[in-house]
Amino acid sequence: MHRGKGMKFVGDSRVPAMAGRKPNVPKDYSEYPGKTEAFWPNFLLKEWMVGAVFLIGYLTLTIAHPSPLERVADPTDTGYTPLPDWYFLFLYQFLKYSYASGDYNVIGAFVIPGLAFGGLLLAPFLDRSPHRKPIKRPLATGFMLLALSGVIYLTWEAAAHHDWKKQKEQGKIRTFVELNKEDPAYKLLQKNTCVSCHGDNLEGGAAAPSLQNNGLKPEEIAHIARNGRKAMPSGVFKGTDAELKVLAEFVSKAGKTE
Repeated sequence: MHRGKGMKFVGDSRVPAMAGRKPNVPKDYSEYPGKTEAFWPNFLLKEWMVGAVFLIGYLTLTIAHPSPLERVADPTDTGYTPLPDWYFLFLYQFLKYSYASGDYNVIGAFVIPGLAFGGLLLAPFLDRSPHRKPIKRPLATGFMLLALSGVIYLTWEAAAHHDWKKQKEQGKIRTFVELNKEDPAYKLLQKNTCVSCHGDNLEGGAAAPSLQNNGLKPEEIAHIARNGRKAMPSGVFKGTDAELKVLAEFVSKAGKTE
């Protein structure tokens, strides 16, 4: 190659390429009165004030409406129906449908939620429109409205068809009283295998409900002991009528404090 052929000389290479250009100095925002404000302390003060209002409101709400605590979890209680928090109710309802439960539980629990959250993570890469108006971004707006409608509908379906009265009753915190195990009536409970199902303090178990603070009269308890009720078969009590009367009065008062 001959010297200088195909080459252009731009002068002294030590001269910065930015020479002659104005330095990158930000604009003087004083030219826009009323449209800007100082970050410190004006902007930060407003942010802190808004945050303080929300924090005080949240604390007030937690004091006025304490968390709905339930009794200690009992893994042996097969009759307990668990319910997730409200922000998972839509997924709880979704898993009730045949195409997302049973043999297809993997689809309802992992595949479809995974696609939904994966699409949310990829949204900035899939929709790169420069417009900010929702009407000019039909795909992003459409998918957002579809997802929001689905979550609201499934949450409403789960809440509307749930037995909230039963939920409150099964989660009620109960205080069990230590029974007098030297009482002759307690000996009758042991003799007739009542404690094997209802627990040593009649607090209930996997096979039978609690008998403390049961609200039943002695006559009702005697009738159940003889004839059974629901899962309890008849003929469990093998004693005499006099023994049954003693046992029924003892169970009727079980758990009650003077």
